[in-house]
Amino acid sequence: MSDYPIVSTGPDVTRQVLSDHETLMVVAFRFGASGAIGALHNHPHVQSTYVESGRFQFTLGNEEREVGPGDSFVVPSEQMHGCVCLVPGTLIDTFTPRRDDFL
Repeated sequence: MSDYPIVSTGPDVTRQVLSDHETLMVVAFRFGASGAIGALHNHPHVQSTYVESGRFQFTLGNEEREVGPGDSFVVPSEQMHGCVCLVPGTLIDTFTPRRDDFL
């Protein structure tokens, strides 16, 4: 269980830091309803996403990809990305370096 707070990032979407170090951070994004949106954005961090549960339609640069439980992928630094939840679930994102804006 994480000691970090659960933060709302939009309708039916929350974020919770699970662990962090100055060079690495693990974060759970929980989507509570179909249609919930992980807004399109980019950042300087390299991100790895693992789909713990649910189904999601991801935009990764110019590519669209549907992912489900057990799928994972890497988002390069500065690549535009975002998702739409198709089936409620949880994404586990790892960032390097740590996302200080999440603390």
